[in-house]
Amino acid sequence: MSIALKQVFNKDKTFRPKRKFEPGTQRFELHKRAQASLNSGVDLKAAVQLPSGEDQNDWVAVHVVDFFNRINLIYGTICEFCTEQTCPVMSGGPKYEYRWQDDLKYKKPTALPAPQYMNLLMDWIEVQINNEDIFPTCVGVPFPKNFLQICKKILCRLFRVFVHVYIHHFDRVIVMGAEAHVNTCYKHFYYFVTEMNLIDRKELEPLKEMTSRMCH
Repeated sequence: MSIALKQVFNKDKTFRPKRKFEPGTQRFELHKRAQASLNSGVDLKAAVQLPSGEDQNDWVAVHVVDFFNRINLIYGTICEFCTEQTCPVMSGGPKYEYRWQDDLKYKKPTALPAPQYMNLLMDWIEVQINNEDIFPTCVGVPFPKNFLQICKKILCRLFRVFVHVYIHHFDRVIVMGAEAHVNTCYKHFYYFVTEMNLIDRKELEPLKEMTSRMCH
């Protein structure tokens, strides 16, 4: 990674503090294995496949937390250019508008400016992944029965960050020299959610053309 790019992706730019895995745990070992595969330059399609003998929920948990950390970082690099003035609606071009609903303050889907939507989204995901009842960190504690459903919703909403960044802010990503990094992260995300069947195909529509060129 170039020095300029390291400055773009420094820890001060992270939109939220990173969630880490405890050394010595099974999930930490899976996280290390997943990172080693990526760092070795292995084909991303192969890197996302569930390793033989490993638990699907553990594999998904590792990736959900990793994608949360990385997509946080990506949004953090452009968030100063994503304002209520530039992005009064959370959208992905003229055809796609995303409304926020969380069953707490926003009981019904509500149109919000993109930065407010992003803040609520990252807060909501952070609560999920730090909830021991959903993402247990102790060995032997089972995942909840609806774990994959929760992860599907998290990943679906994280995908919307990619949509907004690519359609509305990619010029800034290019100026920062971060295009290759963001593209690699997107490809990794796309191959994972499609390999593990964790996202509805219609959710992928906004980036369909780009994806067909980028992810063969």
